[in-house]
Amino acid sequence: MSTARTVARLALGAFLVRAGVGHLTTEREEFQAQVPDWVPGSKDAVVLASGVVEIAQGAALIALPKHHQRLVGDIVAAFFVAVTPGNVHQYRAGLDAFGLDSDRKRAVRLAFQPALVAWALGSTRD
Repeated sequence: MSTARTVARLALGAFLVRAGVGHLTTEREEFQAQVPDWVPGSKDAVVLASGVVEIAQGAALIALPKHHQRLVGDIVAAFFVAVTPGNVHQYRAGLDAFGLDSDRKRAVRLAFQPALVAWALGSTRD
């Protein structure tokens, strides 16, 4: 795997671990703004669970050997697709979180979601 892909994979892993820790600590309330009302369970439980998942995925991207990286990349990409409704919800409901305090900023964040999927897939393939 190229050095650039390795750096991209490690950076994505660090990004996910950092986001996951934020889910569990200082950014819990902001992440709750992204949970649509139709998602079962409490918003806090969803945020906590997704934080644990993000930490696990980030750690896997950083630590698992090369022969597991493609599978982990697929799982991370699927996760980014699965959480897209949260970003849609934040945009449609006009909810402020993470400095996304305008429809334009929320739309730009939403448009970035495919880039996260591409990052997960591209950084875990030869």
